[in-house]
Amino acid sequence: MPWWILALRLAETLLRANGCRGALTQQEQSGGRDTVVPTEHVIARRRRGWARSAPAGALAVLMLAGCAAGHSASGASASTVGAILFTTRDRPRLPAVSGQLVGGGKLNLAADRGHVVVLNFWGSWCSACQQEAPALSAAARQFQKSSVRFVGIDVADEPASAIAFMHRYKIRYPSLNDPGDQVAPKFGDLVPVVYFPSTLVVAASGKVVGRVIGAITSHDLKWLIDAALSAGSVRA
Repeated sequence: MPWWILALRLAETLLRANGCRGALTQQEQSGGRDTVVPTEHVIARRRRGWARSAPAGALAVLMLAGCAAGHSASGASASTVGAILFTTRDRPRLPAVSGQLVGGGKLNLAADRGHVVVLNFWGSWCSACQQEAPALSAAARQFQKSSVRFVGIDVADEPASAIAFMHRYKIRYPSLNDPGDQVAPKFGDLVPVVYFPSTLVVAASGKVVGRVIGAITSHDLKWLIDAALSAGSVRA
């Protein structure tokens, strides 16, 4: 296992020791939907070449800084933690992405144009990813016969670990394999480097309707899917 993955896990342990745990949302506290308390912020990929070369201590400092971030109101900020719905004018287009799948085969996201797409960034080493996996797996089964497609992007992972994760949580939808951090950076600020996992919900037009930074809940997933379905016509 690469040393930098071990460093990430060490930093995640430090996060837990400093109280960054659970999936308590501001919605659960106040009945609202606009803000979410950060769950676990794991630097899961190299952005601009620095993350993998940073010492484990520096990674921990950065992650703890993310842990200390306050609540964020819904909006289009790149650093907003939790579930947000982009305004119509602020909806970015999904970048062109293709690659190898975990377990074999290839996938081009352009093939799903005309469908609503739930795109989840995950890694088997990420405990918040384990936390949200049952909700994603259940939602994928629920929408299996609909026009909604689920796709994962497995970041900085080992194939055997990724496959075991998918089997454990009964994840049947495809996941792009991104062990060398070639796919995730194409999304730029849509998927901030210091927060993990992240989920994008894309309308049939190919524009990103909403995003969740941190472990997604069934409630927020349905909210964003409904918004994406309402955003335009969907292929039958």
